[in-house]
Amino acid sequence: MRNHTPITEFLLMGIPHTEGMENVLLVLFLGLYLLTLLGNLLILLAILASSNLHTPMYFFLGNLSVFDIFFPSVSSPKMMLCLMGHSHTISFQGCATQLFFYHFLGCTECFLYTVMAYDRFAAICHPLRYMVIMSHRVCAILTLGTWMGSCVHASVLTFLVFKLPYCGPNEVDNFFCDIPMMLSLACADISLAQTVSFTNVGIVALMCFLLILTSYTRIVISVLKISSPEGRRRAFSTCSAHLTSILLFYGPVVLIYLRPASSPWLDTVVQVLNNIVTPSLNPLIYTLRNKAVKLALRKVL
Repeated sequence: MRNHTPITEFLLMGIPHTEGMENVLLVLFLGLYLLTLLGNLLILLAILASSNLHTPMYFFLGNLSVFDIFFPSVSSPKMMLCLMGHSHTISFQGCATQLFFYHFLGCTECFLYTVMAYDRFAAICHPLRYMVIMSHRVCAILTLGTWMGSCVHASVLTFLVFKLPYCGPNEVDNFFCDIPMMLSLACADISLAQTVSFTNVGIVALMCFLLILTSYTRIVISVLKISSPEGRRRAFSTCSAHLTSILLFYGPVVLIYLRPASSPWLDTVVQVLNNIVTPSLNPLIYTLRNKAVKLALRKVL
């Protein structure tokens, strides 16, 4: 290793097989990015301005809107600069920052969906004790635990990846820095970082998925006991937006990690959907089926 010069910057190769489409992609991604910022800012403003929405459910929805503002901002600005013809290079520190915030915010979303599923469970299965179970103190503790736990998760992964030596090549086969691409460029044994990152990410995702599944199993059992068809419909409608967002979140994970063969092009396309498209859809998902949010937005506007 003494004969090699450490790398101080990396070269982001962008989305493969898109040569000549830079202007089209720039307009598309810029439009989706601005839509994401505007939609989530409006939802956040509506929740803050309307006293009717000062409930645990909308408190967590406000947190999700904050997440959906920051998550695409991790990779989208640099990607759009590259599409405009600016330098594709990113510093070592910039790459580490991207990886940290990508996993910090990704883990936050995973935890947040789990907390929102528990909130729906408490509201539907224990309606008379709902405000006691989901008190202001409990909501604050759950939110703080979500963000702090995600910070620890991302810090461990970032430390393990960037304590490795990098001596060349420096071409990152994606439009942002992520663990698989960075480990393939390391000049040392990556088995520890690979094992810990796979275990860490896998355990977090599986644990959250099982908790969400448990919550919704209990919800379905409780809803089926409701005698009124209108009551069952209203109970299921309060969960439909959340379930749609969960499917959009776990869908890319399944496509990337549960396929028998890896495809760099498909992985990149799925990450584009996860990083840019899904955050722009969440405001539509949570407003189209929610009369309270639509009414609050009309008052704000």
